[in-house]
Amino acid sequence: MSNKTIKPDYIFETSWEICNKVGGIYTVLSTKAKSIINGFDGEYILIGPDVWKETSENPDFIEDKTLLKYWRDKAENEGIKIRIGRWNIAGNPIVVLVDFTPYFSHKNEIFTLFWEKYKLDSLTGQWDYIEPALFGYAAAKTIESFYNHNCSVSDKIIAHFHEWMTATGVLYLKEKVPQVGTVFTTHATVMGRSIAGNGLPLYKEIAKFNIDMLARRFGVVAKHSLEKLSAQLSDSFTTVSPITSEECYYFLNKNPDIITPNGFEDSFVPAKENFEKKRKTARKKLIHVAEALLNQKVQEDTLFVLNSGRYEFKNKGIDLYLNAFGKLNKNKKLDRNIIAFITVPAGQSGPDNNLLARMNNVDFSKPLKNQYLTHKLIDPENDPVLNFIQKNNLNNAPEDKVKVIFVPAYLNGDDGVFNLFYYDLLIGFDISVFPSYYEPWGYTPLESIAFYIPTVTTTLAGF
Repeated sequence: MSNKTIKPDYIFETSWEICNKVGGIYTVLSTKAKSIINGFDGEYILIGPDVWKETSENPDFIEDKTLLKYWRDKAENEGIKIRIGRWNIAGNPIVVLVDFTPYFSHKNEIFTLFWEKYKLDSLTGQWDYIEPALFGYAAAKTIESFYNHNCSVSDKIIAHFHEWMTATGVLYLKEKVPQVGTVFTTHATVMGRSIAGNGLPLYKEIAKFNIDMLARRFGVVAKHSLEKLSAQLSDSFTTVSPITSEECYYFLNKNPDIITPNGFEDSFVPAKENFEKKRKTARKKLIHVAEALLNQKVQEDTLFVLNSGRYEFKNKGIDLYLNAFGKLNKNKKLDRNIIAFITVPAGQSGPDNNLLARMNNVDFSKPLKNQYLTHKLIDPENDPVLNFIQKNNLNNAPEDKVKVIFVPAYLNGDDGVFNLFYYDLLIGFDISVFPSYYEPWGYTPLESIAFYIPTVTTTLAGF
């Protein structure tokens, strides 16, 4: 066997989070693109879902109708609806956004074919399975079209698919274009996340679970089936940490071929000359919003603490975070004010109008209590964060040393309250805390360290 490294002629990389910020995979892809382009440039093409129908609404995507025009016209003649442009990040890689909605009306026949060929069990899949699975299918058809019109039999091509959400692309290419080498990466297993999220002892009992039974119990049979098949059938199967590799062995019956080191280009970290200015801007904004929310004066030496990420209440340790601050608030020896932020996107309907009004007219003579939200939650009565805040008697009263602020919105620069991107607000915090129970990798602590912010996390984080 030769150890020679063969450079591919084209690399296609597909994810639900390309030009579509949802979670950590966005960070994975957006911060490594510049490094890949240094070696491949036009031969590196990213494929994402066209979930923003108008270019002007998506700050991540810059359409360029001159890019790959010959192929785009051919693809459209074949009924493949795509837009081609650049991802508005460091390196500006080529991106193809695929409109997968035309396949909705054909979903039954598509899933039937996958069942007949691979025994992919899509029967119980709900919309959160159907939609991304059809995107993966559409992405693979896009790669097939590009291959047919731009490549020769001697071209070496890699198609890389991230997470079960795009994994139908692996299955499609294996049958239709087997000469394209497929890579499948799971960043967290469906069953690992489900088991941990439902309070079962994932790590203690990992070798003892009846996975098929639990998949039915948790309603994730379709997702698990797709993930397992893609892990076993892809030409190369990878994951992001040894802790997740163990899950793959027990839950997917496949050891990853490679465990990839995660990291990122630090181009988003401000240069030294701008760093302190950015920090002061962020801290000023944190104080301004906190004072307006509470109608209370915030001391300059207040300790600002951050928890962020996906809204996985137990998996991300938000329960532990709030329990800890509940206990700390009762500690009579605490001699410093603390404001603990939770910036976790949730179902919300926009900024709190009362907060916006107070941001222009704070009245410290009328302090408020039991105010936590910067944005209006759609279902506040059943929200785990609010319920745990109340359970811990964190009342945000003037006499409380510890106060909690819940930001249930994406910090995308246009949330209506902070109007800063996550990194531009992150830099203003004093410390971050991520007490995760299930964290296959964990970008949030790494991002904090990049901004010179001390971080607390757990030994269950993959890094």
